[in-house]
Amino acid sequence: MDYSQFFNMIPEATLVAILIIVFLADLIMKGEKKVSSLALLMNVLLVVQTAVCLTAEPSSAFGGLYVTGDAVNVMKVILTAGTLIVCIMAQPWLGRADVSNKAGEFYALVASTLLGMYMMMSSGHFLMFFLGLEMASVPMACLVAFDKFRQNSAEGAAKFVLTATFSSGIMLYGISFIYAAAGTLYFDDVAAVIGNTPLAIMGLVFFFSGLGFKISLVPFHFWTADTYQGAPTPVTGYLSVVSKGAAAFALMAILMKVFAPMIEYWEYLLYIVIVLSITIANLFAIRQTELKRFMAFSSISQAGYIMLAVIGGSAMGVAALSYYVLVYVVANMAVFTVINVVETRGNGTTKMNCYDGFYQTNPKLALLMTLALFSLAGIPPFAGMFSKFFVFMAAAQQGSFWAYLVVFVALINTVVSLYYYLLIVKAMYIKNTDTPLPTFSSDCNTKLALTLCTAGIVAFGVFSCVYDWIAGAVL
Repeated sequence: MDYSQFFNMIPEATLVAILIIVFLADLIMKGEKKVSSLALLMNVLLVVQTAVCLTAEPSSAFGGLYVTGDAVNVMKVILTAGTLIVCIMAQPWLGRADVSNKAGEFYALVASTLLGMYMMMSSGHFLMFFLGLEMASVPMACLVAFDKFRQNSAEGAAKFVLTATFSSGIMLYGISFIYAAAGTLYFDDVAAVIGNTPLAIMGLVFFFSGLGFKISLVPFHFWTADTYQGAPTPVTGYLSVVSKGAAAFALMAILMKVFAPMIEYWEYLLYIVIVLSITIANLFAIRQTELKRFMAFSSISQAGYIMLAVIGGSAMGVAALSYYVLVYVVANMAVFTVINVVETRGNGTTKMNCYDGFYQTNPKLALLMTLALFSLAGIPPFAGMFSKFFVFMAAAQQGSFWAYLVVFVALINTVVSLYYYLLIVKAMYIKNTDTPLPTFSSDCNTKLALTLCTAGIVAFGVFSCVYDWIAGAVL
């Protein structure tokens, strides 16, 4: 083996180095300031990792098992930046007495999961992709169960592990069909020989079903609400944006690269899944009384919007999906940062009625959460409106009647989503209560996370250079 090929995998190699550094630092550091020192170290290393991904060049290694390009590197930058925000906002939770001794484990698991996502997006072979997916899923299960002595956390982790196991089995079964139909598992070789045979169609359906679980698409979404509610809030935020973004990008790349000859099959499959995901998630979100479950159904709906960019399989769709994930990261993490503050300082409460009159006691947090919710709903002039516009344009570019119909249904559902996002705004600003939440004094990490997220919500919708940068890498 030519080990020099590892130098073609610079982002992955530096992330492995980060994992080792954090592991050793956790062993060496002692004293009361260990948690804050580990947090500072991890944040600095992730900033360096973002710069590494930003300057990485297209490359390949190990006979085509590993293949990366500019579009993949852009997504790595976005996901690493999202991971940085998660680590910043997790600091108050990691400072809790029953969690502080596991801070090093948390950062190591986060880095391991991110490494799996890197490998998944940079794979050029189905088995490499599957290994990357499992590298991301297994540490994620540990993160979901991080508060293992809390009933909701253990229950959420159990459901996540069981569903992940079945979905991985279904995906691997689909890959075996693809191998039987094509005689190879290299993406380029499969695309050259695959046809509309029963084996290939079954392989596509099973593979799509397995990856649909990771993205929380209907009807593969049943684990989402319980897992989001049971997991620690920083983990829920990480699961909702970073993990979902990586899986959506990987699915898009494989559909466009490998299954391009079968586009007439997977496009109709996408039409059905997108309409079901957006519509059912919106209807269930209206009925929620627990905020993390509410955000779970919101994330299912957002996954449907993300997959709109895949319709048609165009380069514009790749750029639209990447931009949507970027905007979704900052908007969703702003909401989860506020939830984390309230949960940490408010005796663990995440009930929606606890936010009644929130503006009276915490006007700044209420305002920032409102901006994030407006962006998620797609209200101008925030970045969420432009991200939805680009995915609608990418889907409409396909030009068929069914594509226009799906876009129309998505537009109608945007109005529905606006209603249930405004329910939270109404609770914070209009509803009154005799026992509002107390005034919270946010720590520096929370302020930094909210500053980064709010700046992204505003700036990404104002400065077109961000989308131009993403589009330039894709085109």
